[in-house]
Amino acid sequence: MKPLIIPIFVIYRGCPNRCVFCNEKITAGNYPERLTEDTIRNICDRHLKKGGKQFDQIAFYGGNFTGIDRDYQIELLNIAQSYVDRGMVRSIRISTRPDYIDDDRVALLMRYSVSTVEIGAQSMVDEVLVGAGRGHSAEEVRSAVRLLKKGGIETGVHLMAGLPGDTRSRFEYTVEEIIRLRPDTVRIHPTIVFKNTPLATLYLEGKYQPLTLDDAVDLCKHALLRFQKAGIPVIRLGLHTTREMESDNNIIAGPFHPAFRSLVEGEIFLDMASDLLKAEDPEKKIVVFSVASKDISNLRGMKKRNIKILQESFKLTEIHVRENAAQERGTLRII
Repeated sequence: MKPLIIPIFVIYRGCPNRCVFCNEKITAGNYPERLTEDTIRNICDRHLKKGGKQFDQIAFYGGNFTGIDRDYQIELLNIAQSYVDRGMVRSIRISTRPDYIDDDRVALLMRYSVSTVEIGAQSMVDEVLVGAGRGHSAEEVRSAVRLLKKGGIETGVHLMAGLPGDTRSRFEYTVEEIIRLRPDTVRIHPTIVFKNTPLATLYLEGKYQPLTLDDAVDLCKHALLRFQKAGIPVIRLGLHTTREMESDNNIIAGPFHPAFRSLVEGEIFLDMASDLLKAEDPEKKIVVFSVASKDISNLRGMKKRNIKILQESFKLTEIHVRENAAQERGTLRII
């Protein structure tokens, strides 16, 4: 079940440099650069009142939480901890950079109810990290994940496809390296060119070419399948859409789609259906697929795209989709 999270954005705080792709005012929303206690409590109380149930986590997203001033970290953690102590939320989640995780920082997090830390790795290829302006190495990602796991903290890793200097083989290498680290969760999204970023300048100067939507879907399909096989949940594919993303001209280029995960999962089901049909009698003209209830839209595809492709490719007159509430998600059968 998807956890109930109260998101609080600590914009631009603690970052030692600016990554070429970063414009958090667009990706996270237009939040103040320093949050007051009243602001945080208003956010939490609004969610708690609306939710009507206990939330799983208060999450500090954006910026580099363990890189901000230690007193400010403690101030934020104390506010969040007060909700945990009153039984209103279960724990705290933060996001941060791998080069700002060490024994002392982990010890501070362990003093509070921080159960989850998400690490912005983006790539495990040092040349790609340099080109993206990340300011950390792949080895620092490995070290951060190990330290957090040693402290008993659930660890998530963020990855990006299509960064400057990245290639398919490099991205696939990154996926395999992350699998070796065994994080608890992964988030993946393709690189988008946002206004007022160094990447926008590179793109407009013809020095950076973003992935096409088809290529982004294909790369992320590969990653999703590899992580699923390794038993590592991919908790997000694609960027969470904000109002700022939908504003005119904030996205300059790149494979942005508000339902990116649906595109990826739809391609996986198209491949599965094609493989099943290849084993069927070529003279068969009517096919009935059985699928889990929540996978019906993935099988059909956006605007029934998959159904149309399958009918044309295998010369079928009819394709029927039967919902099977008992069937395991991610599986497909012909009946």
